[in-house]
Amino acid sequence: MTGSSQAARRGRVVVVGSANVDLVVDVPRHPGGGETILGGDLRRSPGGKGANQAVAAARAGGADTSFVGALGRDESGELLLASLDRAGVRTDLVERVEAPTGTALITVSPDGENAIVVAPGANSHVRIGAAQADRLAAADVVLAQLEIPLDVVLAAAAARRPGAVLALNAAPSRDLPDEMWAALDLLVVNEHEALDLAGGPADPAGTASPDPVERLAAVLLERVPAVVVTLGGAGCLVAQRGAAPVRVPAPRVDAVDTTGAGDTFCGVLAAALAGGSTLVDAARTASFAGALAVTRPGAQDAVPTADEVTTFAHPEQLP
Repeated sequence: MTGSSQAARRGRVVVVGSANVDLVVDVPRHPGGGETILGGDLRRSPGGKGANQAVAAARAGGADTSFVGALGRDESGELLLASLDRAGVRTDLVERVEAPTGTALITVSPDGENAIVVAPGANSHVRIGAAQADRLAAADVVLAQLEIPLDVVLAAAAARRPGAVLALNAAPSRDLPDEMWAALDLLVVNEHEALDLAGGPADPAGTASPDPVERLAAVLLERVPAVVVTLGGAGCLVAQRGAAPVRVPAPRVDAVDTTGAGDTFCGVLAAALAGGSTLVDAARTASFAGALAVTRPGAQDAVPTADEVTTFAHPEQLP
C-alpha cells in the first residue's frame, strides 16, 4: 500500500459484515436520558455497515463486489437484497436464517449528525462456509466491520489468499484479540474508535508529533501496518509504517445526513485499493465519495455513482 499508483482496474472486493433495515427519524436534537422528543416522519431504508460498504464498493468504487452476510426470511431481508442487487453487488453468498433481519434505530439532528442503536438479529448468524471461503480466497481486498461476531471476521481473515489486503473498520469499537491484530493489514477508525483501541490519549513524549491524532495513529501502528483515521468534515489521516503521516482534506459540502458517510468512505477505499491505488490516493477518492454521501438522506440510498465521484473530484475534466 506504499507503492506508486497502478493503472486503474476493476479489483475484487469481498465485504463480510452486517445488513440492517434502518428506521430513521429526524429530531430537533438528540434526546437525553429519560427524555421524550417529538420527531418527524419515520423513514425505512436499507442499511447496515457491511451492506452499506458493499454498495459503496460496487456503485461508487466500481469494484467486483461480493457481500457475505445473513438476513431473516422477512420483508426487511427482501428490501436489503433488492438494494444490494441494484448496486451490482453479488448476493449469492448471503444466507437467509430463522432470525429477524437486523434493525437500526437512528435519529438525525438538523446538522446531519446521527445517533444509532442496532438490534443485530440475523447478523449474529453470519458464517464462513466453503462457498464463502472460496470467494474470499479470490479477493484482492477483504473488508469487515464489528457488527458481526468476531470469530467470523477471524475466519474471513484466515480464508483470504496471500497478498490480499484485510481491512477492518473497527466499528462499533471493541477490544481486539492479539490474533485479530496479527491478521490486519489496514485499520480504518474514527477518532473515538482510535482512542478506544489505543487505550486512551497517547503520551506526547512517545512520538515526535504534537498532533493528538498523529500520536494515536503512531500507537496503533505498533500493532497494524497501516491506519486511516477518519475525521468527519476535516477529512482523514493516513498513517503507514516507514512513512510520514498524510492529512487528506475533505471537500466542503452542506451536510444533510451523515448516516452512511463513513461506510461510503470505507467501501470506496477498499475498491480503490483493489483497483491498484496507493493508500493515500484511495483515501482521497474515498473522501470525495463520503462528502457526496452526506449531501443526501439515507445510507445506501445516499451512495453516489462512480461517475458522480469522478466528476466531483475532477470538475476540470468536464467538457
